[in-house]
Amino acid sequence: MNVRAVRADILLFLTAAIWGFAFVAQRVGMEHVGPLTFNGVRFALGAVALLPLIRFMESSRSRTNKVSGTRLLSGGILLGLALFAGSTLQQLGLAAPLLQSWGVASSTAGKAGFITGLYVVLVPLMGLVFGQRAGVGSWGGAFLAVVGMYMLSVTGGVSVAFGDILVMGSAFFWAGHVLLVGKLSPGMDAVDAVKLSSIQFGVCSALSLCGASFMESMTLEGIMGATLPILYGGLMSTGVAYTLQVVAQRDANSSHAAVILSLEAVFAAIGGWMLLDETLGVRALIGCGLMLVGMLVSQLKP
Repeated sequence: MNVRAVRADILLFLTAAIWGFAFVAQRVGMEHVGPLTFNGVRFALGAVALLPLIRFMESSRSRTNKVSGTRLLSGGILLGLALFAGSTLQQLGLAAPLLQSWGVASSTAGKAGFITGLYVVLVPLMGLVFGQRAGVGSWGGAFLAVVGMYMLSVTGGVSVAFGDILVMGSAFFWAGHVLLVGKLSPGMDAVDAVKLSSIQFGVCSALSLCGASFMESMTLEGIMGATLPILYGGLMSTGVAYTLQVVAQRDANSSHAAVILSLEAVFAAIGGWMLLDETLGVRALIGCGLMLVGMLVSQLKP
C-alpha cells in the first residue's frame, strides 16, 4: 500500500467535507453581503491567515532546492484567475434578481450543484490535453459520481436556462483549477504548497473586491453581519481546504482527485440537513450512496 497515496486520499476527503459544509456558510452569508464581497473578504482572510504559518515553516525548513519565486507567482496567478472565474460564474448563474433584470432565467440550487459537479467528468477529458490519462477506476468512479449527483441535486424537470449556461462555464474553470493544481504541485514541499495557496487567494480576493466595488454595495454593517460565515469561508473553506488540496495533489492523479472532491455535494446535503433543516429523501440518499461507491471504485485502478 502506498502510504503517500492513502494520505492524499484522506486529505482530499477532508477537503470535500470542508467545502461541502461551506455551502451552508455561503447561503447564510449571502443574506448580508453580495457574492463578490463575500468571496473578496473570505479569500483575503484565507491569504492573510497563511502568512504566520509560512513564516513558521520557513524558519524550520531544511530543503535547499526550493521552487523559484517566478514559478510560484505565475502559478498562483493562474490558480487565482481560475478560482475567480469559477466562483463568479457560479454565483452569477444563481443570482435570480440580476438575471431577471436582464430578461433571462437563473439556475436553481439543485441544478447548479449538479452542473458544477460535472467537473468530475471534465477533468479527465481536459486532462488529455495536458497528457494526463485517467485509469478505468477513475472513469468508472466519475460515471457513478455523476449519476449520484443527478439523483442528489436534480429533483424537478430538466430544462436549460441562461443561468445554467453560466454555471456550466464555471464547471470548466473548476476542472481547470484541479488540473492546474495537479500540474503545479508535484515536486513542491509543504512550504511551497502553502505559499502557492496564499498567492492564489490574494489574486482571487483582489479581483473579487474590484468587481464588488463596481457591482455591489459594500458596507461594514453587512460584513459584520456575515462574520461567522466569512470566518468559516476564509479560515476553513479557503485557508485550510484549498491548501489541503494543493498538498494532497502532489501525490494524486487529477482525475482520481476530482472523484473524491465531488463528494462535497454529499457533505453539502448533510450540512443542509443538519444546520438548515433541509430534508433528505430516499432519492437523495441513494445519490449519496452512489457517489460514495464511485469514490471506492476510483481506488481500483486510478
